[in-house]
Amino acid sequence: MDTALTRSQLVRWHIAICAIFLASGLSIATWASRVPAIRESLGIENSGVGLLLLGMGVASIIGLSIAPAVLARLGARGGMLTALVLVGVGLAIIGFGADTLQVFGVALVGLALFGLGNGALDVMMNVEGAALEKATGRTIMPLLHAFFSFGTVIGAGLGFVAVSVGIPVLAHCIALAVVILVVAFVSIANVPRREVAMDAPADEERAHWRERLATSLQAWKEPRTYTLGVIMLGMAFAEGSANDWLPSAVVFGHGAPEEAGPAVLAVFSVAMTIGRIAGGPVVDRLGRVIVLRVLAATAAAGLLLFIVAPFGPLVFIGAALWGLGASLGFPIGMSAAADDTAKAASRVAAAATIGYIAFLCGPPILGWIGDHIGLLPTLFIVVGLIVASGLFSGAAKPLAVESAETEKVRRG
Repeated sequence: MDTALTRSQLVRWHIAICAIFLASGLSIATWASRVPAIRESLGIENSGVGLLLLGMGVASIIGLSIAPAVLARLGARGGMLTALVLVGVGLAIIGFGADTLQVFGVALVGLALFGLGNGALDVMMNVEGAALEKATGRTIMPLLHAFFSFGTVIGAGLGFVAVSVGIPVLAHCIALAVVILVVAFVSIANVPRREVAMDAPADEERAHWRERLATSLQAWKEPRTYTLGVIMLGMAFAEGSANDWLPSAVVFGHGAPEEAGPAVLAVFSVAMTIGRIAGGPVVDRLGRVIVLRVLAATAAAGLLLFIVAPFGPLVFIGAALWGLGASLGFPIGMSAAADDTAKAASRVAAAATIGYIAFLCGPPILGWIGDHIGLLPTLFIVVGLIVASGLFSGAAKPLAVESAETEKVRRG
């Protein structure tokens, strides 16, 4: 049975999960920042880069899909450690294959391991973040996702420095892989063993992993999993479409100069990060449902303004509202999925899988549609999904979960 943790243990646990979120963002930005150099080293064109991205994307979806089984087999601590090791090893192989061997297949294997690890980690670190939230009694999931954003900013900055001073891809990738592995082992050492995370205490025998897997899959039979999934799907589309298509929409949709694309994306990213930093106390004060509805309206209004306004200040304002509105849907969905501590792992894994598959698959689908009707008109689809997210926000209302003692008294 889970026991109460001391304040020191809670603080170390909080820092550890923040570090894991940051490491995930750092790894993704490290790869992204060296794509031009990797492309040149391998001698490939855009189609070749697309194949690398496809391999990573497919592996990421596999990682998302198998995360519940990994949790059942290894527990949250063992699962996160394994996933982070895969991310670090994959990153090193990417550098080795692209820079030293200059063999496309080796780089693709590295990206597959990298994607597999990050996909599984996405689910498991959200499971752990939701458990931390329940243990502290505060809404901290938005802050954890802000640390992921910090990781991408740090990774992009380090990538800029590495390119500027001429650090080879291999050295850059190995250095960051070592950092990620150190973060992995230090962080996991500070994550407590918990029964609800399928980590049995050392002196207790664990149930067979097949039984734990069956328990983890029960969430897929619950209607609330899918209503929460709608909330997260809409906001995942809102975030993913911006990350992949906002600069292109600015340049090719609005006819703006090329340098305007990253500038508008920066406005979106800063607004989203601010929303995540400030979001926890706001949710605690106003409640999940009203915050989700207000932010869905904000994101939809911002995206509509971005689509219909001529290029100028209004486009920047629209991007800021879009980013702010999209900032909390995913982390609040994670919090809602974890309302019942006894079923938190399975429910968070299921909800996170829906959201992340949308995050990974949504942008390519939008790109295909955009080839036929244009990027700006395609973004109206995202507006519709954001509206759906707002309409389903009532699903995030906290559950009234009875303790075992209360249930016994009620039953007499």
